[in-house]
This record gives sequence, C-alpha cells and structure tokens, in this order.
Amino acid sequence: MSPNNLLESHFNMEIDLSKYIRKKTAEELQMDENNNLEDFSKNPLIKTRCIKDYYDNCNIFVTGSTGFLGKVLIEKLLRSCDGIRKIYILLRPKRGIGSEQRFEEYLRNPIFERIRNNNPDILKKLYCIPGDINESNLGLHARDIQLLQQNIDIVFHVAATVRFNEPLKVAANLNTFGTRRVMELCTKMTKLKSLVHVSTAYSNPNLKNVDEQVYGTTSTPDHHLFINSVGILPDEFTETIANRFNKRHPNTYTLTKHMAEHIVLEYNNVLPLCIVRPSIVTAAVNEPYPGWIDNIYGITGILMEIGRGTITTIMGVEEGLVDLMPVDIVCNTLITAGWANSFIRTPNEITVYNCTSGHFNPMNYKELRKHILKYSLLNPSKYIAMYPNFVYRKSRLMHNIIEIFMHFLPALMFDVLLRMQGKKPIMFKIAKRVKIAQDTGDYFVLNDWNFNSKNLKRIIRAANQTQLDANEFCCDVTSLDWDDYIGRYMMGIRTYVLKDDISSLPKARQKLQKIYYMKLFLQFLLFATIYFVFYGIWN
Repeated sequence: MSPNNLLESHFNMEIDLSKYIRKKTAEELQMDENNNLEDFSKNPLIKTRCIKDYYDNCNIFVTGSTGFLGKVLIEKLLRSCDGIRKIYILLRPKRGIGSEQRFEEYLRNPIFERIRNNNPDILKKLYCIPGDINESNLGLHARDIQLLQQNIDIVFHVAATVRFNEPLKVAANLNTFGTRRVMELCTKMTKLKSLVHVSTAYSNPNLKNVDEQVYGTTSTPDHHLFINSVGILPDEFTETIANRFNKRHPNTYTLTKHMAEHIVLEYNNVLPLCIVRPSIVTAAVNEPYPGWIDNIYGITGILMEIGRGTITTIMGVEEGLVDLMPVDIVCNTLITAGWANSFIRTPNEITVYNCTSGHFNPMNYKELRKHILKYSLLNPSKYIAMYPNFVYRKSRLMHNIIEIFMHFLPALMFDVLLRMQGKKPIMFKIAKRVKIAQDTGDYFVLNDWNFNSKNLKRIIRAANQTQLDANEFCCDVTSLDWDDYIGRYMMGIRTYVLKDDISSLPKARQKLQKIYYMKLFLQFLLFATIYFVFYGIWN
C-alpha cells in the first residue's frame, strides 16, 4: 500500500553475572532442540480453537492504559476479543482533572474511532478504576480492591515511565515499586488465570547475548537492598546510587525495569505470570491504523526531525542492528502470551518472551537511513524546515561540532526571523530537545544485542498449529517489509503527530523543491566564496 493512502547491591562492586546464571544441562539443551519440532496440536492443555475464545467472559485489568502501548492493547482487545466481559483500567487524577473526567476524554480518543463507527456499544465494556500506581495499594478504594480481587481473570501490567532521564526515585516508584504493588494485589485475585508483565528487552544492557530468563543483579538480597534504599533515602543519595550503576545501566529506565523483573520473579510460584520484553516499540504496521503513533518519544521524535530536515548528524554505526517492534505486533504478543500461560509456563521457571525483531528479520542502520530519507523526500510535511539528510558519526567530537553548526546556529537564525515577524521563537528549544533525545538514545544506537527468542517462536508455532485466528494476533515479523513499514511510520508521524492533512502534500512537495534549490544556491555561494578567498590569497 502506498504511503500516500495511509490515512487509515553492592553499589561499588563490579559483578561477574555468570556465576548467578545457571547453565543448562545436556538434557535441557536437547529439550530446547526438541521444542523446535514440538507438535502443539497434541497438547491436552490447549483447550481453545481460537485465541479470542480464551478471553471470552473474562474480566481484564490493565495498568498503563493511557500510554501508547496501553491504548493500542485495549483497542485491540475490544475489537478482536469481543467476548470479553469487562476491561477495568487504572486511571489517576492528573493536572486537576479527576479520574472519571479523564475517562470520558479517554473514550473520545481518536484510537477508538473505528470502534465508535462500527460497534460503539463495545466501549461500554470499559470501566474506570480511580487509582494511582505510585501510591500504596495503587491508591484504590476498598470497594474497588474487593471488586478486582473477586472478578479479575487476566491482568496486563503495562504501566511504566519510559523517560530515560527520569530521577531514580520517580522511576523506581513507578517501574519497580509499582510492579510490587500490582503483584501484591494480584495475589488476592481468586479467579486470576493469567498475568502478563511488560518489561523491556534492554533490562540487561550489560549483556550482549540475552536469553529469555531473569538474570541476577548481584545476588538475591541485593535487589531488596536497592529497593529499600531508594524508598527511604533523600534524592541526592538515590542519584548517587544511580550513578554507581552507570557501567551496567545507561539510565534509570533500564535499571528500574531490571529490578522490576526480580520483583516479578519472586511471585512466579504463586501467580500465573510471564514477562514480555519488547525492544523499541514503534508505530503500528496495520492496527488500529497503518502508521498509528501518538507521541514523539525516543526514535519517533528523531524520525520526525529528520523528516523536517533539522537533524543532520546522529551518533551511530551503519552496520549496527536496529531492533524495532511495531506496537500492534507487540500487543498481539501480549495477548498471545496471556493465552499461552495456560500451557507454556511451569511453576519452577519463569516464562520470558524477548519480543524483538533482530532474531527474525534484522535491519541495520544503513538500511534504516535509506528508508527514512526515501519517504522524507517522497512525502514531506508542510512543516519541513531544511532539506532532509543525515550522516551517522562514530566520533563524538565531530558529531558535537556538526551539531553546533548545523543544528543550533540555524535554529538561532530561524528564531531571529520569527522574532522579526512578531512570532514566538521555538527552533532553539526544539534543537535542545532533540539533542537531549539523541544523547539519551546514543547508548542503544552504538551497541548491539543478540536477543534469543526461543519462547516467542514457541508460542508463534503453537498459535499457528492450533488456533484458527492466529493471523488475527500475528506476533511474527519475519515477513515484515521494512521499506513499506518505514513508509507507513513516516506517514503516521506526518498524519497523527504533526496533524498534517494529506491535502497539504502537493504544496509540501513544492516547498521541498524550493528548499532544494535554495540548498544548491547556498552551496554554490559557499564554494564560490571559498574559491575567491583562496584565489585572492594566492594572487
């Protein structure tokens, strides 16, 4: 489909982790090999013929429902699992707006437009539970605690702060302590049959080969020490703790998500749970709409500014692998993992799914650059500022120099022009924001990981062998065409983030052409000036 039609611890110690990782026996390795030939059609624990049937008559509790991933998950559950009884979402008051009022706004979100048009009554299955994951008992009223404990069948714990530069205490309270609060609530749920915890593929960034298991922090008591310390120490001390972990964790996000996995591990024998670790969650391939994206976090903001021509240099290695996972594929994996808990998991070993693309369909940064520039030029936005082009650089010094001359100086010049026109200067602020986004993401661009995805392959095989609706919940990116996908992604940014209507495309292309000729003129002027300067010196 053409993109033009896509409107639709011991904190001071260096720890050898290997001694905390149990090596598999020869029998277990052989079992892993046999799993590659496993015939799930004969598995007596698989009771359904459709994944959606597993969710029939279920009450579901979702945290993080207002986030990008959470909204797509709920839309998918409502639309594709229409036999669900109710979905309860945890909503906190925000900026003076109460939970109930936020819920009314939530129901009007554009992501539910297809449901509102085709089957609006299904939105009545959504229920608001006022609360806050940052508070004790999730900030729940006693009656709501009782309601959840007596009725919930399935839980998706999606809530997290994904800001890499969040203060440690803030990140820990949500990502780590919040996870414990959810686990504690779930232990009292009398009907619970499946609990899916969303982590990140980068929860063990110091390891280059990441298997589907929870790795040791230092030793078992030390993550308790971390949790207890962060909970009571003043902010200045917690930031010192964060700095001590810098060699193993580049930011507070990966650190607190790593600790959260240890919280989950503690409950493995008492709760029917699994962990799903997505890599870089990006715009949708197809659902709810091709290219759907509603934020500018991480790589999305970078792609947006590349398309506008305001980023010309990025720290990176062309041969490095970029591990993108479209949000709808991630949501399908969460739903499929919830179903698979009925037959995959074992009480003595936690089930982890590395929800990544590199093992299935690798793409490097050189290919990504080609796709980005192709669609930046094919479908420019009316907000384009300069001609789109960028280069990966390994040298931090050269990158910083180019940033000054190609990002910050042009931004200052644009702001001067805006002031002269009586408008508010914004370009320098944007340039600073882009630099922060780039700097916090550099670690992931400059490093490679090999994510083992055996468990993910198992549930894909199980669904394909036994479930009639396996394609409806596709978790496999093997056949994903990256060129087509990046086209959808760039068009999604244009349409859903920049709010740039498709009707503006002809004028945007004309603007791009003018910028191109201006670029050629300025290059000619620069070279002519250099020529005459040197000609004058030598003569």
